[in-house]
Amino acid sequence: MGQTLRDGGHQLPVQFSAASSAPVPTPPRRSTRTGLLLGLLGGAAVIAALAITQVTSNLGYDSAASQYESAAETTSSAKAQVRDDIADLRAATDAAGRVISGGNQPIAVPDDVHARLASAVEDSTATASDADGVVATDIPAVGTKPGWFWELFGATSELDERLRDVDALADELVDASTDIEDARATVTESGLAVITTAGEAAPGFEGAHLSARTETVIALRDAAAEATAATAVDEDAATAYLALQDAAAQVIATENEELAEKAGPLLDTRLDIEAFARSLAPGVLLDFDWAPVVSGAGYNGSMGGYTTWWWGEKGRATIALSNSVAEQWPGVRSKALVAHEVGHAISVKCQSMYDSSTQDSIEKWATAWAISMGYTDDANGVWAYGYPPQNYIDAAAGCR
Repeated sequence: MGQTLRDGGHQLPVQFSAASSAPVPTPPRRSTRTGLLLGLLGGAAVIAALAITQVTSNLGYDSAASQYESAAETTSSAKAQVRDDIADLRAATDAAGRVISGGNQPIAVPDDVHARLASAVEDSTATASDADGVVATDIPAVGTKPGWFWELFGATSELDERLRDVDALADELVDASTDIEDARATVTESGLAVITTAGEAAPGFEGAHLSARTETVIALRDAAAEATAATAVDEDAATAYLALQDAAAQVIATENEELAEKAGPLLDTRLDIEAFARSLAPGVLLDFDWAPVVSGAGYNGSMGGYTTWWWGEKGRATIALSNSVAEQWPGVRSKALVAHEVGHAISVKCQSMYDSSTQDSIEKWATAWAISMGYTDDANGVWAYGYPPQNYIDAAAGCR
């Protein structure tokens, strides 16, 4: 057989080397460690960036929320004030409306004065309505703070937008407040013009209705004083104005009643006598009653008179006269008798000038007063009560 490699020949070693057969060490893996370090550093940088972003977003949100809350609080207070201003304006407007439309108004106010108030009421009604729309604008609360920066950034932007809206609302509230103030001033000025004009016209109205009963004239004067004293257009002022007009209506009504009672052939003479009596006692309100017989006199050429006055209500009296006083007018006897009765009436102004404790003294005073006025016919009281003492005549001369 031929020889095989298994049986002979050379067998090569596993490796050709003269070195030791010990294993060769593996070099260090530097690239792997460097990558890990870089990775760790990169991760830390990302985390730091995220942390900074989170902090920044928190701070930005907190700042925006603080600004918004401050602006919202200030604007909410402004809203409350404007709401109160609207209520005040509406109260004044309602009161002015009562003045304009309050029933019968016998004391006339010039048309232009009345028209200015009507225009002011219309304008202020519109102003209040417009202001209602402004104060109805909602001011949202800040709400719950988000947690993550991406939510915080979005919420901050929304707060900034809301802040701009609140600032715009604040400007609108300032404008509304100014409009309300202007409207209120116009209503006040034009309303007071109507109210005080009517009050100041009351004396002339009274003078045009001399036959009205005293109690209604007093009510008219009191109401006129209230009206002319008004300084604001409110419920009290409107009530005073309407009371004045109601009093004026009563003046007319009682005058018509009095004239109806005095109607007849002696009406004009009676009114002349009443005017004469009033001329003798300016400042004293006089009512007059007429009858066929007064104080037991009135027929067969006799004349009678009787006067009632009130110490506690200075400035008013009622004189009763018999029809015969008018029938004999303008005779000196009629004038003397009327002067005597006016002497009683005007004594409400001069109580301290004489002794009013006895009927005789009272009658002597009235007689003295008629004499002091130049009415010397014995119908002045001399015939009925005797001649008064000179000191009474002298004192009576100071009672006017």
